[in-house]
Amino acid sequence: MVSASTDGRLADTWPQDGPALAQALELSLADEAPPSSVPGYHIVRRLGAGRFGSVWLAREQNTGKLVAIKFYSRRRGLDWSLLGREVEKLAVLYTSRHIVRLLAVGWDHDPPYYVMEYLASGSLAQKLEQGPLPVHQAVAIATRVAQALVHAHGSGILHCDLKPANVLLDPDGEPRLCDFGQSRLADERSHALGTLFYMAPEQADLKAVPDARWDVYALGALLYHMLCGQPPHKTDDNEQALRRPGTVEERLARYQEIVREGPRPSAHRRVHGVDGPLADLIDRCLSVDPARRLPNAQAVLDRLVARERYRARRPLIWLGLVLPTALVLALIPFALDALHAAVSTTRSNLIRRALESDVLSANLLADGIERELQHRIQQLEALTEDDEIRAAIREFAAEPLERRGPLFELLDARVQRIEQRLEELHRLDDASWFLQDARGVQRWRSPMSETVDELFSFRDYFHGQAADYPEGQVPADIAPIRRPHLSRPYRSRSSNRYVVALSAPVFDRPADKAASLREVIAVLARSFYLSRLLQDYEDSLRAQGNAEGRKLALLDRRTWSLLAHQWMDDEHLERLEDPVHQLRIDEALIARLAGPSTVGPQPAAPAGQAGPPRLHVDRVDNYRDPVAAFAPREYGGEWLAAFSPIGDTGWIAIVQEPKAPVLRPVEELRERLVRTAAAGIALVTLLVGGSWWMILSRLSDVRPRWWPRRPQVFRPDAALTG
Repeated sequence: MVSASTDGRLADTWPQDGPALAQALELSLADEAPPSSVPGYHIVRRLGAGRFGSVWLAREQNTGKLVAIKFYSRRRGLDWSLLGREVEKLAVLYTSRHIVRLLAVGWDHDPPYYVMEYLASGSLAQKLEQGPLPVHQAVAIATRVAQALVHAHGSGILHCDLKPANVLLDPDGEPRLCDFGQSRLADERSHALGTLFYMAPEQADLKAVPDARWDVYALGALLYHMLCGQPPHKTDDNEQALRRPGTVEERLARYQEIVREGPRPSAHRRVHGVDGPLADLIDRCLSVDPARRLPNAQAVLDRLVARERYRARRPLIWLGLVLPTALVLALIPFALDALHAAVSTTRSNLIRRALESDVLSANLLADGIERELQHRIQQLEALTEDDEIRAAIREFAAEPLERRGPLFELLDARVQRIEQRLEELHRLDDASWFLQDARGVQRWRSPMSETVDELFSFRDYFHGQAADYPEGQVPADIAPIRRPHLSRPYRSRSSNRYVVALSAPVFDRPADKAASLREVIAVLARSFYLSRLLQDYEDSLRAQGNAEGRKLALLDRRTWSLLAHQWMDDEHLERLEDPVHQLRIDEALIARLAGPSTVGPQPAAPAGQAGPPRLHVDRVDNYRDPVAAFAPREYGGEWLAAFSPIGDTGWIAIVQEPKAPVLRPVEELRERLVRTAAAGIALVTLLVGGSWWMILSRLSDVRPRWWPRRPQVFRPDAALTG
């Protein structure tokens, strides 16, 4: 149902001019007879009248239920789209129990009408004529109105004219939102004027686009009115200023000036029972700046619900404060147990987070090394498939050293271009490049060395058997590799340093020829230092700020010994008799990494097949660095370590960090909790003991000198009997 004022929105909003006053007089003198009859309803009496028609109380003949019928009998100047919009919105919002329900529509009737439920308790405006509402009642009504607005906004409808007259009360005092004549769809661009002192300042602009924050402002003004007895900014001076003659635009500008430049509404903060959260909520709703206002009705509803939830819990909070704190002393063992659990949980979480970070770094390290190796192999293969290089090898490789100039010049030029490109990209440079013929004799090397023309058929990079043969004990049927190969680490003759070589075969004919007819005429290889490879990634981690305390290493899964490590420089390696065994990880860790059935050294994968199976675990929290046997101060103790296999190379990338620094916050937490717990126990004991002593002293009349005593009252009966 709508009240009589809902048709007179403009009259509510602006002072009536002459024609409007004449129209109102005409309506007031009109006959009490209804404009028309409605089938199925018996009209009882008129409830009110407005600019576009009148509202009548009627009784449904079948059920006897009272309803309200609104006739649009004032056809002159009637905007049918405006009137239809109200019915459409009510039809959409029919399911909300906080919005007045539409029962029937008669647009083909003369005059048109629609039927809504009748609420005999009247409007909130009528209730507020008796004065402000108690805080709890005002908040309850605002909460229900906010729920109605949430339903409307959720259906894409903005009310745009929320005020007490548009809030009806059912017999239980529950509010119902009505009068959607000024409502707009959320995506509409047409303006809608609200009611003075409930209308947001930015809404008082005929070019303004409807916004959900208009309803938020009006809801704040409505709540302010219920608490203070009148809407914000409504004073005699302001009303007088708005009554001054002028155009609609001029009066709108005056209203905006009043709201934006006037004093901030604060009367609600002086209302007894208005707490800080409620006052802040009203301030946010009434914010002049829409950006600082709550964004929608749902935000208002959430705050109202949160406040009520807090108020419902407040007695429990007070009860918890006044409960005998002696129980706390009885819970000390449980507190200590909880302390231990908290420390243990924190410890586990720190280790887990550190290991997750280490695993990520290990995976990145493994992926980076694998990409690096693949890139270098691709460069090798590109050279081995070069017809010019193949022809030069056929022609000059078997010639004496002094006649191999064209081969040297060609290979040096190609390698120089590759090295220049690596330098531009700040990539790892190679230790050396070299070419072996089909027998394993080195025919070219860059940089040049005395190893040229020596036999290297025993090297793994030549035959690909996963291990170097002892010199002089190479099998007679040894053959060069037929696919790219990553060698085992070995000590270079020219530099006496540990290196790894990537090698690729050079065939006598291009790759598009039948593979069975291709013969290997040479092996082209490039070597690099593993320590330099790790150093580049350590520098990258340090640049990213992730290198603090972390160490990188490479593990050979075939022997479970370290391939590369920050400690493994040439000076340290020279001191080791057997690096493969002296730098091997312990058997327990091998069992955890590879599983119980693969404790021993792992064989290399056969040619053309996948590498060893994936790791059984990828992280441990008690890693013992094999280097600790030689540098205990730097590498001793337990480490957190993450492991990640590097493709099918048989290598494992390791990222490790000391365990103690990771757990240092736990120890600090433990000490802080112990100190806090001790201080808390002492304080609680003192408070409980003092409180009970004072209570007992008061009851037993045994008090210290400073304790206030009861005043002595003269009793006549006691004097007579004494």
